[in-house]
Amino acid sequence: MSPAPRELWSHVLKASPEALAFHTPQWLDCLCATGVYEDASLAYEMVDDRKFILPLVRRKWLPPPLTTEASPPFGWGCAGPISTEVVRREELGAILVDLARRKALRVTVRPNPLAEQPATPPTPGTILVPLRAFVLDLEGDFEHVWTKCFKPYVRTRVRKAEAAEVLAESDSEGQLVSVFYDLYLKSIDRWASQGEMPFWLLRAYLRHHESRQKFEIVAKTMRDACRIWVAWVDGKPAASIIVLTFGANAYYWRGAMDKELASPTRANYLLHARAIAQACRDGCRYYQMGETGFDPGLAQFKASFGAHPRDFVEYRIERLPITTVRDRLRDVASLAGTSGSRVRGWLRRAGPEPPPLG
Repeated sequence: MSPAPRELWSHVLKASPEALAFHTPQWLDCLCATGVYEDASLAYEMVDDRKFILPLVRRKWLPPPLTTEASPPFGWGCAGPISTEVVRREELGAILVDLARRKALRVTVRPNPLAEQPATPPTPGTILVPLRAFVLDLEGDFEHVWTKCFKPYVRTRVRKAEAAEVLAESDSEGQLVSVFYDLYLKSIDRWASQGEMPFWLLRAYLRHHESRQKFEIVAKTMRDACRIWVAWVDGKPAASIIVLTFGANAYYWRGAMDKELASPTRANYLLHARAIAQACRDGCRYYQMGETGFDPGLAQFKASFGAHPRDFVEYRIERLPITTVRDRLRDVASLAGTSGSRVRGWLRRAGPEPPPLG
């Protein structure tokens, strides 16, 4: 059935052990509120009577042969199917086979990094894009995570931030969106100044895909599930992160900082420590730190909190070789002096997940 009935969706969501905030109908409402997407969610019933929900959106204003569908689009986290029990790899494979029958130009599925996944493409035309995420297991209370998971230098840096009287504030009513976004624009300017991509091009891309309106919609719609953290240094915002929480999972979705204020005071370390402590209080089992690609710097930062790498894949079902053409264009950009990996690095920080360019 499509769109998926909200009553059935709510039933599956409440029982799912794997659901993220990105699996909720409210998150799909955020996507549709941007005006770019429409609801294409799917409800499945398997032969054993188990029910499955696949959050899915479709780009508006395009006929089926030209439109794209995604679960979810780039920059909107990880989703894939959920059920009242753990989704097995053969069940995900069956859903991907069904998606291959759809008329869309491309269908992409990026599952929860903790979900079971088929070892081989379920259909000959499916492209597997390797990804790596970092996930912190919150088993035990925060004291256990603090002493057993955090690296010693992380605890030292958190204490340094506290000694410097860095103030950590959180809000789940959207009042800190403007503070976060001002820091986000500063981060964009810094990333642009560090690379070879023209400043105006990177900023225009991110302003279009990462507008302030997007974050206002998320904060207003997700409410208590969306917590914005801000670290203040001498009354000025130094760093900010957005954490989305649902069920057993807290998910670090976005981050930004004023490097001149945040780096000397270690404000980022304090914010994540506070957010992880909040996740423990909320009863979460996992603190997901997002997809990092294979960037060693980002990997080291996330691993320092005790997060472990989880390799997973994004599935792309394409009627035309979109990924192949995009990769060729990236090669051309590399020859022209802007490496594809450098561009993906900039956009990964903005994500923090890396987008498909093109």
